[in-house]
Amino acid sequence: MCPANTLHPSAFTLNAAQALAVLGLVALTACSSSPPRPDTSAPRKPGGYYLDDGPGANPPANLDQISDPEPKLEPIKASTSRPYTVFGRTYTPMTRLGPYQARGAASWYGRRYHGQATASGEPYDMYAMTAAHPTLPIPSYARVTNLRTGKTIVVRVNDRGPFHGDRLIDLSYTAAYKLGVVGSGSDLVEVESIVPGETPPPSVAAHAPGTTEAASAQRPVEAAVAQEPTGVYVQLGAFSLRQNAESFLAHMRVEMNWLAGAIGLYARDGLYRVHAGPYADRTQADEVATRIERSMDLKPILITR
Repeated sequence: MCPANTLHPSAFTLNAAQALAVLGLVALTACSSSPPRPDTSAPRKPGGYYLDDGPGANPPANLDQISDPEPKLEPIKASTSRPYTVFGRTYTPMTRLGPYQARGAASWYGRRYHGQATASGEPYDMYAMTAAHPTLPIPSYARVTNLRTGKTIVVRVNDRGPFHGDRLIDLSYTAAYKLGVVGSGSDLVEVESIVPGETPPPSVAAHAPGTTEAASAQRPVEAAVAQEPTGVYVQLGAFSLRQNAESFLAHMRVEMNWLAGAIGLYARDGLYRVHAGPYADRTQADEVATRIERSMDLKPILITR
């Protein structure tokens, strides 16, 4: 978010014309990106809309026929790649396309924000297949699967949010409609990043009848073992068995939502290591490690590659 511009009242005195000139200059030099939009992901009653944030008066009649976007390589916006803080929580966005897989609740936002600027600078279109995510690169593409029904869609991530502890992704109205989330207001989903040109992983299936959504969310997701680029990493754990590493990775992504997009699984020296990063220097990595140590019962270590 933009820092407040503070001027000491005794620094100088302006006449009316000078004051107008200064106001114009401030307007021209304002931050280029909009501050994160207010959180709209508070729990909704089934069939109701939070703060009357429902569909438009005349939604298109062919929402089911709106195509998913075709993933393509796009330059990641540097202005959306820096760590930021909302409501006292710090988020560390991914700075490059890479593996990401997590489960959590999907919510959606509609007419209250239709036409307003997203974090990417583009106007929000509630009838496009887009989404907001706290840490995925902007822009990027993700596969979202409804774990209750097995329905799967592809969205283009162009906004930041949601900023509520139990929410993982905010869908546009059309994306939520196609995924079957509009009526309930939220649903349990799996979000997987898409790297254009790579073979997509198999889609997850809806959980078997009689299996609770909570149990499905706790089931470890097989994580991709990524190649580790150079940089400074915060190591959260190292395991000899991949299954244990995957289980720990899934747990960390749930417990530390603010860091979920930066955590990955790397195989090295006969061990499966769960790392956060990479970070530009040890100072930045140490800040992350300190926050992890304060919030979790573990002692991270710094690794330089």
